[in-house]
Amino acid sequence: MDLKIRALNRFGLGARIGERDSDADPRAWLRRQVERGSQTIHGPELEVVAKTLIDLREAQRSQDRSRLMQVNRAINDIQRGEVAAMLTQRVTTDAPFVERLVGFWSNHLCVSAMAKRQVSALAGHYERTVIRPHVLGRFSDMVMASAKHPAMLYYLDNLQSVGPGSQAGTQTARRGRARGLNENYARELMELHTLGVDGGYTQEDVEQLARILTGWTVAGVGPGTRTGEQIGFTFRPVTHEPGTKTLLGRQYRRAGVREGEQAIRDLCAHPATAAFVAEKLVQHFVADVPPMGAVARIARVFQETEGDLREVSMALIDLDEAWSPEHRKFRTPQDWLVAVFRAVHGRQAPQQMAQFLRQLRHTPWAPSAPKGYGDTKREWADPDSLMNRAELARTLAGQMAGRGDLDPRRLLDVVDIADGDPLRTLLADRSIPVPERMALAVGGPAFQWR
Repeated sequence: MDLKIRALNRFGLGARIGERDSDADPRAWLRRQVERGSQTIHGPELEVVAKTLIDLREAQRSQDRSRLMQVNRAINDIQRGEVAAMLTQRVTTDAPFVERLVGFWSNHLCVSAMAKRQVSALAGHYERTVIRPHVLGRFSDMVMASAKHPAMLYYLDNLQSVGPGSQAGTQTARRGRARGLNENYARELMELHTLGVDGGYTQEDVEQLARILTGWTVAGVGPGTRTGEQIGFTFRPVTHEPGTKTLLGRQYRRAGVREGEQAIRDLCAHPATAAFVAEKLVQHFVADVPPMGAVARIARVFQETEGDLREVSMALIDLDEAWSPEHRKFRTPQDWLVAVFRAVHGRQAPQQMAQFLRQLRHTPWAPSAPKGYGDTKREWADPDSLMNRAELARTLAGQMAGRGDLDPRRLLDVVDIADGDPLRTLLADRSIPVPERMALAVGGPAFQWR
């Protein structure tokens, strides 16, 4: 096994032609990326997105179809720009390990543009301002930022949650229009973001956490908005459930927004969270069935450093299992497509890249459920998916061959195959047209694994 290729493909986002010739030590190369930190992507500020969301709200209220079409076009423009910026970063970055971590945590704490139009407009801002700044910081800070971002508040409906015993709850109940408690975010916060489904919580804990998080909503565009409010997180005492709540055996006395903040910090510090997060990380970086010894080591680092993701990322690099030839990871569609463009030193994400990902059922920021996109071979290696990749490989190979300066044999630079592998002979066979040889390289078995 070539350790440089393992670093470039498994930890990174795909080797570039000529990159394996570097003298850099693979593990040292990865550590330097962590030491440098995450890269910033610029995009529309929240205030710009807010104007579109306000227009959407007014168009929906007035049922003005013409205005609604105009707003939807504006949302689509925002989304296209954010997706293009993100994919270009994936294709061009010189810190692909950190970029992979951004993608991992964005999927772990995912929002979905498929769920609501508001989330479509906010998803790119969410990744840029929630995930990127915290990807090598404290896990609890990332989860807190996620909980307070309008994209998550919209996606899992917490902005609609009203404490039954709150001032707003009792008033609307008397009028026969009670909105009530919404448990969606509380449940996913424990099941998917922190403790895991086997983390030891009960339905009563879900309800208690939902009560703790009442009042967490979106200023500027959400329920109860007042004139002149800036968009963003706000806490509305009028919808917050009064009284003491008990979560996982711990009491939380009435303290406004601090109740929820403390509850989130406690969930992030729970031993079950360390085990759950470690298992997901090892599954992503080592194998679909994560070796339990590796999971235990990552969980220990997570717990001992109080969720310091910089230290956790360094510990991933040190896992012997991640470098073992017996473990392989099948590329997700986005991994595969990014790797194709990285291989040939792409300078930006092509305009059709988002469309290609839709064809491959891996639309950015649009999983069908709050658990995010799957990370194992089972989810992506079905016959239809493999056929789609093979067909797309022909399209991509035609585009690459059009450059005229790329010898198909150079694509051997980016995969780890044995000296006697027949792909070497096929790529050198000049009787096969160049586009077909390139399609064999990027659409063939060797390129599907990282």
